[in-house]
Amino acid sequence: MEGVPDEMVKDPSGMSGKDDERLVSQPSSGARKSGLFIFFLDIRRVFRLDELGQEILKIAVPAALALAADPLASLVDTAFIGRLGSVEIAAVGVSIAIFNQVSKICIYPLVSVTTSFVAEEDATMNGSVEAGEDLEKTSQENTETEELPPDHDSKNKGCTSAFVPTLCRSGGKRRYIPSISSALIVGLVVGLLQTVFLIFSAKWMLRIMGVKPGSSMLAPALSYLTMRSLGAPAVLLSLAMQGVFRGFKDTRTPLYATVIGDVTNIILDPILMFVLHMGVIGAAIAHVISQYFITLILLSRLVLKVDIVPPSLKALKFSRFLQCGFLLLARVIAVTFCVTLAASLAARDGLTSMAAFQICLQLWLATSLLADGLAVAGQAILAVSFSKGQNAEVVSATARVLQFSILLGVALTVLLGVVVHFGSGIFTKDIDVQKMIHKGLPFVAGTQTINSLAFVFDGINFGASDYTFSAYSMVAVAAVSIPSLIFLSSAHGFIGIWFALTIYMTIRTLASVWRMGAARGPWSFLRR
Repeated sequence: MEGVPDEMVKDPSGMSGKDDERLVSQPSSGARKSGLFIFFLDIRRVFRLDELGQEILKIAVPAALALAADPLASLVDTAFIGRLGSVEIAAVGVSIAIFNQVSKICIYPLVSVTTSFVAEEDATMNGSVEAGEDLEKTSQENTETEELPPDHDSKNKGCTSAFVPTLCRSGGKRRYIPSISSALIVGLVVGLLQTVFLIFSAKWMLRIMGVKPGSSMLAPALSYLTMRSLGAPAVLLSLAMQGVFRGFKDTRTPLYATVIGDVTNIILDPILMFVLHMGVIGAAIAHVISQYFITLILLSRLVLKVDIVPPSLKALKFSRFLQCGFLLLARVIAVTFCVTLAASLAARDGLTSMAAFQICLQLWLATSLLADGLAVAGQAILAVSFSKGQNAEVVSATARVLQFSILLGVALTVLLGVVVHFGSGIFTKDIDVQKMIHKGLPFVAGTQTINSLAFVFDGINFGASDYTFSAYSMVAVAAVSIPSLIFLSSAHGFIGIWFALTIYMTIRTLASVWRMGAARGPWSFLRR
């Protein structure tokens, strides 16, 4: 077909030649002017569980369940701690908020870049084998490392492409993938630094959170936060390994490990807290033990799959890893600041506004776990396809996960609309708070499709290794959203905050839509 690259005339879902031509059909001018056609590509197939649909669900469902397992375990944790008293539950709540905030800044970049890098390097390695390279013979002739050929976009190094500077050691049955060793080392080092930081700054951070020196919450909060911080290395290591398994398109292993660890936590909680009378320290110990248990399970499975010991320091590729990680760090800070500012502005409006905002926010964000499962699937599949230069697979997978995200968003809008409207009393008995929640309902339920698209686009952008755009665009979105939050909250209070958050998520989504629609960055192949 004139003007169409050969790699675009291929469809992984097993379509016929006519379907292939339809997938890549272009105007007579020979070049596309927009990538928005991806939203509508083969939309009639969205409900079909063909090969592509099954692959997406195989990755997305376990990923979503694994993401949901920890919040559910935390709810059980909260129930046990609540039996100790109001002081203890308040103290632990403040400590968990501090721990989670510090961890989130480290976790998100680590997991995201690990998933993409492992998927890319694994695909490049497999592609070399499929191309007929006899790696075992090469290993026998040269016991050192052998550099794999670069991918299709090797001239553009850094975070704007799927460049894979991979060193492969092929001796034995297990492969060596540099990003795995790099991710584990970074996770361990950052986890240890987080432990030291939390231990020595615990009092200072608790004071910032409003726990004064004479407060009855100080002692239990300090004890819990100090003990909980000892689990930071396990948290970072386990999440780095979850990123590794996601890169292999294996989300079941992290799910099993997470469920086993969380069940261990739930079993240990009453034993340590009530039988051994350790109180909040017992709750923290139970959580730390469960995190190290999860890490041990994942590590034992990982060493059976790959060789995690680098052959030399040269084999460790930290430069791109750290570069992309710092870009995503800026992105996380921008996202966190917008949400934190919204909570702060709600708190200034009084207890009723803050209580309603907190309930609405948790519902607003909790549903993102399902969309995150689709994001993980999209990221893993696209990272492999981009690294192999399989543009047709990129287009097909992107279209399907976007269509799934729209369907998911519509379903969540209906579900939340019904649940919140008729069941707001489940969350609070305060009539004033319930009335305030109902005012936020149109925003909480109505924005689910926008939110779902935004979260799935995150996975798509990371799968395309478009980290620079992800970071810069989010900083730009925050620059617009922050003034709108301040202005609208001062003018319209609670409603103004949610209107500003709607603007924030809309701009965030439109930025990614524009990137793909304009065929810029990794999507430039759509113009050829």
